[in-house]
Amino acid sequence: MATRESSAIWEGNLPKGKGSMRLGSGEYEGPFSYLSRFEDGSGTNPEEMIGAAHAGCFSMYLALILSEAGHTPTKIATTAKVHLGEGPKITHIDLSTVGEVPGINEKTFIEFAEKAKKGCPVSQALAAVDTNLTARLA
Repeated sequence: MATRESSAIWEGNLPKGKGSMRLGSGEYEGPFSYLSRFEDGSGTNPEEMIGAAHAGCFSMYLALILSEAGHTPTKIATTAKVHLGEGPKITHIDLSTVGEVPGINEKTFIEFAEKAKKGCPVSQALAAVDTNLTARLA
């Protein structure tokens, strides 16, 4: 299987310092700071990157298990909201997915979405964090 790498550099103290994150593929490199992580400053933050990874992994895994069961999706759109609380600590993640899956009812789609929530590799890596799932058909 594949090994993926990303990197980050931080310069200075926490409140006044600055950093940059880079995906190993080179497809993204951008700044992050205290303000972008804990307030509303420009740039990204680790929680946003975790959310993107979780949404992407979940969507792909849901498409896989639906397809294996004969329900090939047209589209799976997922949003992950990663909540950072006091400590700081990631307190929970809200996954919301909308599927376009011909020939399937909503109850069955939700059952597959629950399986994907448990089975996708990023969900498994984040198992210590409570994850709430909302799933519906478009």
